[in-house]
Amino acid sequence: MIQPLTITNTSTSTITSWTVTFTLPAGHTLTGSWNATITTSGQTVTVRSVSHNGTLAPGASTTSFGFQASRPNGNTALPSGYTCA
Repeated sequence: MIQPLTITNTSTSTITSWTVTFTLPAGHTLTGSWNATITTSGQTVTVRSVSHNGTLAPGASTTSFGFQASRPNGNTALPSGYTCA
């Protein structure tokens, strides 16, 4: 399980939604999530805000979403390549 991730608005304007993408290690699959809309394409995961956590004033942050993944036995690799827009 990945603990909730914090999204911070570093711009000077209020945002009304955010999107995070990252890559799951080979063999890993998502098994659950909370506080976001999540889609996958291969190992690429796209996470989008939902109505109650998308609006952030400049400098504001929210501990908004988390997810669970299954992995091959003994594989301790973590997701990588997080980007936020």
